[in-house]
Amino acid sequence: MHSGTKRIFFGDLMLFVDENVYEPAEDSFLFAENLDVGEGDMVLDLGTGCGLLGLLAAKKGASVVAVDINPYALRCAMKNSALNDAQSNLAFVQSDLLKPFRATVKFDLILFNAPYLPTESSGYISLLEKAWSGGKTGREIIERFISEAPNHLNPQGRIFLLQSTLSGISETESSFADLSMQTKIVAERTLPFFETIVLLKVTFGSKNGHPLSSRLA
Repeated sequence: MHSGTKRIFFGDLMLFVDENVYEPAEDSFLFAENLDVGEGDMVLDLGTGCGLLGLLAAKKGASVVAVDINPYALRCAMKNSALNDAQSNLAFVQSDLLKPFRATVKFDLILFNAPYLPTESSGYISLLEKAWSGGKTGREIIERFISEAPNHLNPQGRIFLLQSTLSGISETESSFADLSMQTKIVAERTLPFFETIVLLKVTFGSKNGHPLSSRLA
């Protein structure tokens, strides 16, 4: 392990995190603690980073495609899949969201810990910064994801999207509702500086609302 690499643990997993890869934090762990995956599920893990969510899904018997725009992240996730003996259930693709996938490619479960922090960009954004930079409103990547992901979801499939109240939960609910999809808050964690991170479950169907929605909007 070189000086720029950290080692983290989650449950039975041990993962190495390269200095050029987003290190799992409160948002990652909230997502991981509430990951609902079935054996045999076809799973898309977008923005896999060091591979935490994809590895957990693979360990539960799912077939996982792990995607990241950052080549360092994919290299890191591949190493961690071998380290945790999960490589047989994982495939890796370098991509900007779902661009390389044909319309016929569908998943039972799509996971995305979105880049949700509002950032003022002066132009160039590093590969590491892409893990959290959501543009001026924090919604740049979230809205792109919403426009692409439902096209690759099986009729009974579900999306799990993690974002912050800093980037507008009600806006996300509204964008999905426009696509005849319903959202449900399945987990949340309040952080310092008036921010709450929220894990949303999204499925096809009419929007039924959720008692937490107005409070977290």
